[in-house]
Amino acid sequence: MDIPAAIDLNKTLLARIIAGLFTLLGGGNGPARISAELHRRIVRVLRPAESSVRRLIVLLVTITGMKAPPPRAQSRSSIPSGLARTGDAKKRQSFPLFDPWQRFWRQPPAKKAPSALPRILSLDYDGLRRLKESLNAPSTADKKTEDISPINLLRRLEAVIGALENLPHQAKRLVRALARRQKFPHLKLRMPVRPGRAPGFRVKPRLEIDHVLHECDWLARNALPPATDTS
Repeated sequence: MDIPAAIDLNKTLLARIIAGLFTLLGGGNGPARISAELHRRIVRVLRPAESSVRRLIVLLVTITGMKAPPPRAQSRSSIPSGLARTGDAKKRQSFPLFDPWQRFWRQPPAKKAPSALPRILSLDYDGLRRLKESLNAPSTADKKTEDISPINLLRRLEAVIGALENLPHQAKRLVRALARRQKFPHLKLRMPVRPGRAPGFRVKPRLEIDHVLHECDWLARNALPPATDTS
């Protein structure tokens, strides 16, 4: 299998999918609030897209045999005082190189607050009508979930685009992160690709991103480093 060609193909597919998500959000110049339904639709595609990019990075590290460079000392005065960061500089979110930790337990259900309704209700018609109207009225929690800010989604999309544009840089970041984790025993078992299903993985693919994640996950788990010539 031509793994570099597979990386380029999946990279192109992911870039097109992420561009479509940007279009749904108005290209960063859209509304300040989006509906909860649109938020769920975008997250449904964005989560497996992030997992796919993460597996492409792992695949690139595997096939190139990349090693962590020796640490270098950085002077604090490397940035001129006239070019210091200003408060209005736009923050860019770094792409997460490790899968989120998978929880194998469930939190106990929260205790329900005691009902404010009386145990014995009046049987008059007006009282029952007012009670029915109060129960059918939308709660404040439902009103809060109607509109959601898209800022977090935009930052995640920008991080994915930045990772796709420079996969070798992300691979170097991953190698350095793995080298640093060797100093902490409790982090050695934390690998970039978690065991089991990837975040956003769907057994029966429904969307194009599901097929992309299936292929990227298979490549990351089954690709072997190139054989070295010992002759």
